Amino acid sequence: MAVKQTHHHHQNRKGQRRPARRGRPGGPAGGAMSLAVIGAGHVGLVSGACFAAMGHRVIMVDNDRKKLAKLRQGLAWFYEPGLEALLRQGVREKRLSFTPSIASAVKQAEVIFICVGTPPRPNGDADLTAVEHVAREIAEAMPGYRLIVEKSTVPVQTGQWVGRTLQHCVRRGVPFDVASNPEFLREGSAIYDTMHPDRIVLGVESERAKDLLLALYQPLNARAIVTDVKSAEIIKHASNSFLAMKISFMNAVAELCDLVGADVMKVADGMGHDTRIQRPFLNAGVGYGGFCFPKDLEAFIRIAEKLGYDFRILKAVTQINADQPRRFVGKIAGSLWNLPGKTIAVLGLAFKPNTDDMRFAPSLEVIRLLQQEGAKVRAYDPKAMAEARPMVPGVTLCRSAYEALRGADCLALVTEWQEFAALDFVRVKKLMRQPVVVDGRNLFDPDRLRRLGFRYAGMGRGGQD
Repeated sequence: MAVKQTHHHHQNRKGQRRPARRGRPGGPAGGAMSLAVIGAGHVGLVSGACFAAMGHRVIMVDNDRKKLAKLRQGLAWFYEPGLEALLRQGVREKRLSFTPSIASAVKQAEVIFICVGTPPRPNGDADLTAVEHVAREIAEAMPGYRLIVEKSTVPVQTGQWVGRTLQHCVRRGVPFDVASNPEFLREGSAIYDTMHPDRIVLGVESERAKDLLLALYQPLNARAIVTDVKSAEIIKHASNSFLAMKISFMNAVAELCDLVGADVMKVADGMGHDTRIQRPFLNAGVGYGGFCFPKDLEAFIRIAEKLGYDFRILKAVTQINADQPRRFVGKIAGSLWNLPGKTIAVLGLAFKPNTDDMRFAPSLEVIRLLQQEGAKVRAYDPKAMAEARPMVPGVTLCRSAYEALRGADCLALVTEWQEFAALDFVRVKKLMRQPVVVDGRNLFDPDRLRRLGFRYAGMGRGGQD
């Protein structure tokens, strides 16, 4: 079965191609395509490594030569499960190469993905300077037709601006297309998400662009949603905003559960069995972090503002999320009577498990608030220690969870690594000064911990001991 194509107006299924075996090259005639991926960040590097694994020839472009030297040895500059194995495979099979030169990559590749950073400006706008700069360089180097694809998360109408920039800078008579192909990768399972997507969104303005992208993704045997560029750009922002809204909604419900003595986990399970709602992202906790949700929500609010719409619901989502670390620290204070002079063992620093990404990590605000209240902080994370070190001055970084817990007055769980779920709590109780657990991700079984003699507080688990 080939790529399944769904148009935004639910019409025909033209453009389907002969079946391609999973993992084999899937170009227009079953052969490899030549791609350039500009920006070896969390999105670009994973996408490039996966495209190579699908059988395409991929040239990765980045202006950081030290980063490129590591990548050529198959070493990733951030932690993502399975990524280094894919990089080594791509380099070994000569399907993955690296260059600092955009011009050189553009000359060799027919499809060019823009995966550069779009960091937030102080006012919440996405900073698109790098996207514009790359678009100019691509235009100046194009020897013939190229398909330029936005993969970075960008505000709606960016495709239009990229097109104008290309038109302005390209040599007269050289044709091109601009498309949008937003990614929906979860850090920590980004390889799996790329190779087994629930849908591929293709925003295109021409048959040629559509056919190229359908051929590119043919090996994955996935459903392709084919739409216009602006709709594809909004799909990305709207998807992330909706998921963030589910999290903030449950954090509000968790507060209600604490006030009445209900259990938010049971509430979430009861809601999640409704097929219209579903269980994923109904997890109360210390709040969402990472680079995508906070940045994309702010950008979406700003896009709406510029167009004259006040996106009030998303403002509430961001406000609830911003309040969560303070609520969490309030639970720690409530469990210990006073915070000054107390030692808190913070378990988990990365914004989520299976990554070392510290961008917008809730742990940073939790630690800042604890230190502000006069508490001493000892911390441990399985992967993010090096990333976190410069961001958490005054924190004692430990080599294991047990080392962090030695002499602690409270175990404060911030990131739900499986390693923490497997802790030996009989040993933990002997190490701690006070047997207090404040569970910011509702990872632990409250009844079991109470039987072992711990005082337990979770997020929306019915008040605290």
